[in-house]
Amino acid sequence: MQTICVYCASSTQVKPSYFEATTRLGRILAGAKLSVVYGGGSLGLMGQLADSTLEAGGKITGIIPRFMCEVEWNHTGLSELILVETMHERKEKMATMADAVVALPGGCGTLEELLEIITWKRLGIFTKPIVIVNLEGYFDALISMLNRAVDEHFMREEHRQMWKIVETPEEVLGAIQNSVNWNPDARSFAAL
Repeated sequence: MQTICVYCASSTQVKPSYFEATTRLGRILAGAKLSVVYGGGSLGLMGQLADSTLEAGGKITGIIPRFMCEVEWNHTGLSELILVETMHERKEKMATMADAVVALPGGCGTLEELLEIITWKRLGIFTKPIVIVNLEGYFDALISMLNRAVDEHFMREEHRQMWKIVETPEEVLGAIQNSVNWNPDARSFAAL
């Protein structure tokens, strides 16, 4: 494992505790000598992740569409910034570079990224660990919805193993290491 993809918010208006947890995650990943890939933004939890990773001596790569750079949303001090043309390209590049995905709280963009990577895992396109950091119960409703999808047979029981849920950044590395190995042939049991 070398590179962790982190999905998180660009909002500057979220609770201070989310910023603090993001700082801890950046330090933990840098301390473990893991590279980070994320959406390349300078604001909110995205900026906090980049700054804390860099301050701890870590490497962080941002993947960002050109149009976001045109409005100066990009972080200018990253280890590497990769420009892409579309949001779809951004997500694909982040997933391709990742040895695991970690989701921190975020809005519709973060939720969309998380649900897409879960879908890709269900189809065997992405087979690596996915960790949801459920800070202060932020993801409770989503977790409930995913469990309901299994309970009501929109997904199989084994699909609950596609993600791990933790409550703190300190649990992330253990959750990644203890994730179930996912079969690239997962599409063979994706349909019900």
